Amino acid sequence: MAAAKKLMSVRRDWRERDVRVVLAALIIAVATVATIALFASQLQRTLVSSASSFLAADRQLSAENGRPVPEPWIAEAIERGLETGRMVEFSTMVFGSDAFQLVSVKAVSSEYPLRGALEIQGAAEGSREQVQNGPAPGEVWINPRLLRLLDVGIGDTLEVGSRNLTVSGLLLREPDGGFSLSALAPRVMMHVDDVASTGVIQEGSRVEYVYLFAGNDAALESYYQWLQPQLGPSQAWEGVRDGETFSRSLDRAESFLLLGGSLAVLLAAVAVAVASRQYALSQRDTVALLKTLGLGSSGIGRLYLKRLALWGVTGMVGGLLVAVPLFWLLTRLLSEALDRPVEFQLDSSALTPALLTALVSLFAFAYPPIRRLRNVPAMRVLRSQPGETGREALPDMLIAIVAVFGLVWLYAGELSLVVSLLGGLALMLGALGLLGGLLVATLRKVRGGGHAWRLALVGLYRHRRASLSQIAVFAMTLMLATTLILVRTSLLDDWQAQLPDDAPNHFLINIAPDAVDEVAGFWKERGQPLDQLYPMVRGRLTELNGQPVKEVVSKDQRVGALNRELNLTWMASLPADNNIVDGSWFEDGEKEGVSVEAELAGKLGLVLGDELTFTIGSDKVTETVTSIRTVQWDSMKPNFYMAFPPEGGLTGMPATWITSFYLPRDRKSALNEFSRRFPTISVLEIDNVIERIQEIVRQVTQAIEAILVLILAAALVVMAAVVSATLQDRQREGALLRTLGGRQSLLVRSTMLEFALLGGFAGILGVAAAEAAVWALQFRMFEGAFSWHWQVVLPIPIISAVVLALFGRWQLRPVLSVSPMLLLRRLE
Repeated sequence: MAAAKKLMSVRRDWRERDVRVVLAALIIAVATVATIALFASQLQRTLVSSASSFLAADRQLSAENGRPVPEPWIAEAIERGLETGRMVEFSTMVFGSDAFQLVSVKAVSSEYPLRGALEIQGAAEGSREQVQNGPAPGEVWINPRLLRLLDVGIGDTLEVGSRNLTVSGLLLREPDGGFSLSALAPRVMMHVDDVASTGVIQEGSRVEYVYLFAGNDAALESYYQWLQPQLGPSQAWEGVRDGETFSRSLDRAESFLLLGGSLAVLLAAVAVAVASRQYALSQRDTVALLKTLGLGSSGIGRLYLKRLALWGVTGMVGGLLVAVPLFWLLTRLLSEALDRPVEFQLDSSALTPALLTALVSLFAFAYPPIRRLRNVPAMRVLRSQPGETGREALPDMLIAIVAVFGLVWLYAGELSLVVSLLGGLALMLGALGLLGGLLVATLRKVRGGGHAWRLALVGLYRHRRASLSQIAVFAMTLMLATTLILVRTSLLDDWQAQLPDDAPNHFLINIAPDAVDEVAGFWKERGQPLDQLYPMVRGRLTELNGQPVKEVVSKDQRVGALNRELNLTWMASLPADNNIVDGSWFEDGEKEGVSVEAELAGKLGLVLGDELTFTIGSDKVTETVTSIRTVQWDSMKPNFYMAFPPEGGLTGMPATWITSFYLPRDRKSALNEFSRRFPTISVLEIDNVIERIQEIVRQVTQAIEAILVLILAAALVVMAAVVSATLQDRQREGALLRTLGGRQSLLVRSTMLEFALLGGFAGILGVAAAEAAVWALQFRMFEGAFSWHWQVVLPIPIISAVVLALFGRWQLRPVLSVSPMLLLRRLE
């Protein structure tokens, strides 16, 4: 009997409109956050997997000391279930029929590559094909440019050291072609078993041994923990995130996804807050009745806690039932967009933010007013005096603020993101307070009449508290949606603009000072003028403020720049894609100082005024840090950790010059002519890097667009829920106006105008707060220069006004279609 009564009670509750609104908000909140979190997690795995193929493995272990690593290290990896492979890289002269050429040799094992694929041609005019293995023993694959440089063809032999190997294919693309200034010469790929017979590698030869590993993240991390204490200074364990180019792109991609998910979390919290708080306030009469029937405060508390828990579970289950099919659909669309299958995989950890968003929002916004109502005397509640004073409601606001901050922090883990979004909300609410005071003072003087404008203004004043609350919620919703729109149209476009279709895809390196003008003239004659040439001096950073830099820097801080020679340069003007974050750039005629890249400065703990000592050959140069600047590593232009002023500390040091430029695929034949004319200048082709980063940008753009659609849909639902919160009061007023002789057209116009004004005010506040949030995000997370987005934000207040006017018209349907007397009786 008790169970039957409880079931009937539950059914009766779910027939109530406010309860259905709460459940709908919970389902939408869970579905939105879960779908976005699952999709972001899937896309993140896809990005990392795609980028990992750029290493031909999940991780690489490189040894630059010319010696292979101990065999027990590889045996331990195999024992832990990891796939392994190896490579040997070195430079040597090779001989064709009548010519010789310096080449970069990569000797690979049969397992290569563990990730990704190679692209080759079996004949000079043959079709391209992708293969999952390198050349067989006794064979070599060569860069197509070597056909003309060495005057050889497919099937001819190539002399590598003391061994003749057969040219069996043209190497068009290797997954780990990379963006390394060490890969200067044209590539030759051979089998690792043939290296010993060539006799090229001798004691003291400059050779690098690279070992490949692939497996799940847990096994890789466990192996690295075992390996790390044994690594020497010239040995490095690297993943795709350890290179400046791809790590910056992946970090930026994840920041975009975190931003989209955080906006979804905030919007979901707003939806649940509006619906659940409206329900809590509607329970005043019920609480009073329960008190008069003898139910104590603790009993009331337990009753509502059980209800909220039941609704929370129902909302979470319903939301997940909606989210999983949506996620499956987005995964299918991602597979089609990428033109390759993407594995459908549910990440349980990605569901945590959605479930916590529902529960925390429900109890943070719905339970506090109920908790306060249970302590109010029954008669006071029945007299509609539930104690909703500002002072008593202050704890509710504090709980809500802490809940929202905690949810976004849990999801994003990025302080700058949390501060930017919540700072924008705080700015908007502050402006709303000022607007509210001005609105009340202005509207108090308006009197009613037969004009739609007067009725609309009087309606705003009469519902001033509800109107300000609605403006606040509308503005928050618009701010969140507008922020994502600006991210899509501004930040992503800025990112794409950094790597356009004609981004530099070739580097020219080792240009002698007396050949700079001749090289520039060569490409200018062929319609490919060079943009900028930079001098380059090789040197090591050895001292910081007079002490050895490796002693100053913590051993726990891995700084790869300390283990190799750096590319140093001098320049008169700051490159367009660099930004000074501390200090100032060199003035004209200044000859002292050094500018340091910001990330390296952070790792070394550098500040303005520190003295850096560089060892260049047998010379030492000491300069003071005068500026710290950001560098766009993924711009595909020459970038440098250290920059000196002209005629500064690098004066007199031996230098070569470097530049990058774009060369269309159909004009690559000019490279052969260039190499014959300038045999000492190295050409580095980075088409593969360009395409991979552009693919990352496309994937993130598609993800943000999908997230934007979900958030805009959720925003419309939130607006509908807020509008419907005052449905009964407005319908009662409309029925009274009709009873008093008001025309239907007057009601329609006045209500639509009232809601249009609400939408317009909310739109202005929302876009202003969104601009403030994007300003902070652009500086803190995306390191860009801020610009106003008038063409994007100006239409939003107008669209908001139109949408809310339509919502207002929708509210009037019962008023216009039902007899005023019947409507009043129904509402009573």
